[in-house]
Amino acid sequence: MDATAKSPKSGFSRYQIFVIAVLAFLQFTIIIDFMIISPLGAMVMPALHITPQQFAFAVSSYAFSAGISGLLSAGFADRFDRKRLLLFFYAGFTLGTVLCGLAGNYHMLLAARIVTGLFGGVIGSVVMAIATDLFPLEMRGRVMGFIQTAFAASQVLGLPAALYFANHFDWHAPFLAIVALIVPAGLLIMLGMRPVVAHLALKQEKSPFEHLAHTVTEKRYRLPFLLVMLLPTGGYMLMPFGTAYMVNNIGIAFTHLPTIYLVTGLFTVFVGPVVGRISDRFGKFNTFLIGSLLSIVMVVIWTNLGHTPLWGVIVINVLLFIGIFSRIIPSQALISAVPEPTKRGAFNAINASLQQFAGAVSASIAGAVIVEQADGSLLHFNWLGYLVIAVLLVSATLMYFLHKAVPEGTAPMPAAAMSANAE
Repeated sequence: MDATAKSPKSGFSRYQIFVIAVLAFLQFTIIIDFMIISPLGAMVMPALHITPQQFAFAVSSYAFSAGISGLLSAGFADRFDRKRLLLFFYAGFTLGTVLCGLAGNYHMLLAARIVTGLFGGVIGSVVMAIATDLFPLEMRGRVMGFIQTAFAASQVLGLPAALYFANHFDWHAPFLAIVALIVPAGLLIMLGMRPVVAHLALKQEKSPFEHLAHTVTEKRYRLPFLLVMLLPTGGYMLMPFGTAYMVNNIGIAFTHLPTIYLVTGLFTVFVGPVVGRISDRFGKFNTFLIGSLLSIVMVVIWTNLGHTPLWGVIVINVLLFIGIFSRIIPSQALISAVPEPTKRGAFNAINASLQQFAGAVSASIAGAVIVEQADGSLLHFNWLGYLVIAVLLVSATLMYFLHKAVPEGTAPMPAAAMSANAE
């Protein structure tokens, strides 16, 4: 290792900080594009004259297309510079977001979400591969914690701003505003990030199809593949109808939604790095288990609320997201330790594909369970909560076995980390 490299327990180097910041900003644009469709549901459904089932399909179409593209790209994911691969999919994601901002009817919106998913759904897997290449396991809790602050930042800055644009213009405006953020993010990657090519120096399989087949059939990957299908279930079931539930069931005015997202985001901006540091220090599985228990309690409360004051909704929402972050960050860090360097791209692409397919099925199930009444209120939202709790319990059990199969603190320093560690 380079003499100037940082040890895993020391602070990040300047270049490492730059990489984390760029990846977090990129994730911010991806997440806000994905998340904004759900809060806009209360506006999109009446504007386009569509049913909750049609809206749920529009939400899940992103996931279905992302799942397909993830699977198709998996065989090629380790055969290119990860930086160039990232820029390619980010350009396609930009096109899809522009189309969302120009959609004039349901079918145009559906097509735009499919295009966005085809490209945007792969980006997360490339980000994970880059983070795994450049940082050892002992640092990944902190790295994932900082990258996941993009989710919180999308609530602090993105969702309130997007809802502001939607309230003062129409539901198209937030997508066009996102495009204005995508361009500088792409330039930062293009001009400032070094090529990520250390994996190319290792022995590669003969063909992309052979690479895909060997990754899919690898026995060690079966458990993490199953886990990544279960982990996003709660979000995909509850999020698409979150705003409609708050407005029509809990009695929160639509104009107060930005406040809820703002306060929740402010808390989770600080929670992400803290959870990452805790998971590196006290164990990723232990942190995941605590987050799962908190999530179960808050899902029961959240999905059974009646009319509740604004402050009460904010407190419940904050605690729910703390639970979610305490599951996402350590689980991502632990799962990242499973694949070897020459299969990280394919492994993460298949993970993303399975996750998106599972999320799409979850959103579709939610759309079939939910019934909209004449006054706009939703029936059976608590049924979704009980389904989510069942999945949380199963995923916690499976994570225990993964934790036993991948002891923490034993992973060697990746070869690619040498370039990232250098000052």
